[in-house]
Parts: sequence; structure tokens; C-alpha cells
Amino acid sequence: MLLVHFFVEKIAHSSYMLAGKNFCAVVDPQRDVDLYIHKARAMGVDITHIFQTHLHADFISGHMDLAIKTGAKIYAPKSADCTFDHIPLQEGDSVELEDMQLQVLETPGHTPEHCSYVVIDKSRSDSPVGVFVGDTLFVGDVGRPDLFPDMAQELAGKLYHSLHDKLLKLPDYVEVYPAHGAGSLCGRAMGAKWRSTIGYERNYNSALQIKDKSEFIKSLTDDMPESPDHFSRCSDINRQGPALVSDLPTMQELSPKQFREHIQDSNVTVLDARCYHGFASQHVPGSWHLDLNGNFPTFTGWVMPTDQKILLVADNYQSAVQANIWARRVGTDNIVGYLDGGMVAWAVAGLNTDNISLISAEQLHDRITGDNSFILLDVRGKLEYEDNHIKGAVNIPVADLRTRHSELDKNKTIIVLCSTGNRSSLGASILKQHGFQNVINVAGGMSGYSAAGYTRECRMCLNPHGSRFVSNINDVKKHWDAE
Repeated sequence: MLLVHFFVEKIAHSSYMLAGKNFCAVVDPQRDVDLYIHKARAMGVDITHIFQTHLHADFISGHMDLAIKTGAKIYAPKSADCTFDHIPLQEGDSVELEDMQLQVLETPGHTPEHCSYVVIDKSRSDSPVGVFVGDTLFVGDVGRPDLFPDMAQELAGKLYHSLHDKLLKLPDYVEVYPAHGAGSLCGRAMGAKWRSTIGYERNYNSALQIKDKSEFIKSLTDDMPESPDHFSRCSDINRQGPALVSDLPTMQELSPKQFREHIQDSNVTVLDARCYHGFASQHVPGSWHLDLNGNFPTFTGWVMPTDQKILLVADNYQSAVQANIWARRVGTDNIVGYLDGGMVAWAVAGLNTDNISLISAEQLHDRITGDNSFILLDVRGKLEYEDNHIKGAVNIPVADLRTRHSELDKNKTIIVLCSTGNRSSLGASILKQHGFQNVINVAGGMSGYSAAGYTRECRMCLNPHGSRFVSNINDVKKHWDAE
């Protein structure tokens, strides 16, 4: 038995190849599947099995592409009601792969349909070696049950039983192979390691220390991070079977003149993937901004319209290609062109541009302590804002600005703030689209503001991979000590 781990940055997705001497399986494949084929070829094995633990919400799976390219059979939970050709699995089923056996446990909770696959290497013993847990159990965390708001309480209860009555019944030495790591929004705060053991999680996973079922449910249904728009879309796409990557539109190379002609169409929008400093200096009027070096895929799936064609502005062709790959990973398949030569070519062609002012942390502080004739808009998430914010700041999470921009006064200067400057640049671009003229972005965001000594560092910035459960428990302990 040989296990190979694959990891996709930004969306923090883990997939696996489980290989014997001649054949192998891929578990929860990413959409661009050639890396599995190349690895199998290098190992001298054929890909014969594709396992899906559940209908992934945060990315488009590569099961269809991989099946077409290799002839492998797809195995998926029976309760998922997938409409593509597959072998449905349910509790008690098992699948043989050479000397290995994968036993099926139904572990709903993160999603209504969910299976975990317990691996037994029969060449060694009849005891389990590891378990592919999908998004049921993570390193230091558990799957969030609130992606289906109307079912959150019910799913949290099912998750409790999936964990305590099934996964935690496995021996302590069994390795845990989750589908996500630190940085994914499929949990609250996962650890940075890509694998663990049942015993380690039993003892040190903060969520698993909550033994009372009602308290467990409450902990996973109150104050959860925001759920991006594309989560529900991706689940449905994965159920139906995603379009093959080879069938997606080709990204056309457009001259500035052609680019301008295309954006006259109301069904076309522009996405600028450069750094926020470049976007602030000059950009195509009406553009969305998402820095390719930030959490580009998550926010692309979250905010970009699905009913319009998208044209890209990037630093160069390679960056445009990379942006398109990231967008497709989250189901944004409607990028049809990019601006050849970027904004330099656009400016040389004499075409109109827009801009956004940038200020430093020190300049922001001067304004806060002096002129108050502006609105300070904090576009971070609710939990970040509650952890630490500048007094008087208005909190509207950046994705919500698409509909809540009307709560702001267009006649006032809007200073937009996030943790670094990336999300606030997206927020500024949304405001500009809706007619706000006096928009300023804070370079460095709250990180820069705290580094300059004007406020404390937020706990979420100090320990981004730490468990929020631990933070809450420590707060309670401090309170008790004070009493």
C-alpha cells in the first residue's frame, strides 16, 4: 500500500492516490487531473478507481475528467443521487483494490450525503490502517454543518453521531486523511498538518472535547464564518457531473480595441487580477478587482457573476492563464478573454481609465484623529471585526457590499479597510461600480495599522490556523481566573 498526498493552495484541498503494485485509486480529485495521470505513469500503475467522499461545496471535482481520461470507475455515496454514471456506495459496502479493502461508513453532517472510507491493508493484517474522512473530521476541527442553513441543526446532530459513534470507534492508531487543511472555509479553523490519527484527534481536537450533544450543536451553528455563494453551486455541479475542462471556452487574446468592443456588451464584465497597488493606479472603469496573489479562487466563486462572460486583466499571459485555472477550480467557467499587453497596452491605446486612492496606516490614523467627515468601512468578516476593530468603523463583509452598498452615503468619502488591502480593494471596486466616486483603500489594512502601533494585533491574525474553540475556552478560563 502506497499513499500519495496532493494539496491545492488557496482552497486548501487535499486529495489522495492509494496505490498497490499495479492499480490505484484517486480520492476526491481536483478538477485539473493531469497530475494524477502523470504520477500514476511514473509509479507504473493504472488509475482504476475514483472515490468521492461527498459532493464538495468549495471546488469543482475532477471525477468526470479523470474517468474519461483513464476509464476508471467512479464511486460515490448513494444518498448523493448523482446523475452521472457511477457505482453508489452505502454503509457496509466494501471495495477491493488488490490487497487493500475500502470499507464504507456513512458519515453525514457536513453535508447530508457523506461517506468515509476505512482502508485495510490485508497484506499486513485485518485491522484498519487509515480512513479517508472527507470533510467530516479535520486536523483540529470538524466539518461545518451550516452550508445548508435550513438543515444546520439536524446536520450538526448527525455530525455528532458520525464522529462519536463511527469514526471515534476506530482504533487510536488509524491515520486520518481529511479533504481539507488550514485555510479552507469548510471548517471553522483547521490545523496546518495534512493528516493525523484518530487517537490524536480524540485527545486534542477541541470540537471533540465537547461531549454534550446540545453544546456540540450550538458550537457549530453559532458564529460560524460566512459561507461563499459558490458552495451551493459547486455541490449541484458535482452531483450532475461537471463539464469537461476540454469543453470549456478558450480564453481569447484581445487587443485593447477588441477588449473595449467586447465590454460594450452588457453581458460582459471585467475582472482585474493584478495586485491592489496596480489596480488602484489605473484600471478599466467598472472592473472587479481580485488580487491573484490573495484568496483569488474563493472570492472569484463568491462574488463574480455567473450569468455574464468575464474578460481578464492581468500582469501577463501566464498570470491570465493561472487566474483562469483558479477560477475554473471553483466553477467560474465563463472567462472568455484577456487583455493582451495588460493596462500598459490599454493606456498606450489612449483608452479611458479609472483609479482609487491609497493611504497608509499612518495617514489613516491622522484622518481618524482629525477629520471625521468620512465613513470608515471595515469589509472583514464578522468574527474578524468582533475580535478587533477601529472605533466608529462600519462593518459590511466585502461580499455583502454587492447588495448593501445602498446603506452608505455616496456623498461622503468612503475609506475601505480589511486585514491587508486585498479584500478592501475588491470592496472599493464594488463601490466604484455603483457610482461611489470618493473611495480610498487602506494599504496594509488592519495588519499595517496594528504594526504601526495604533491598535493591538487581532487573535485571528496572530494564530490563523488555531482553533476558535481553544480561543473561546481560554477566554472562559481567563474570566474564571479573574473572578
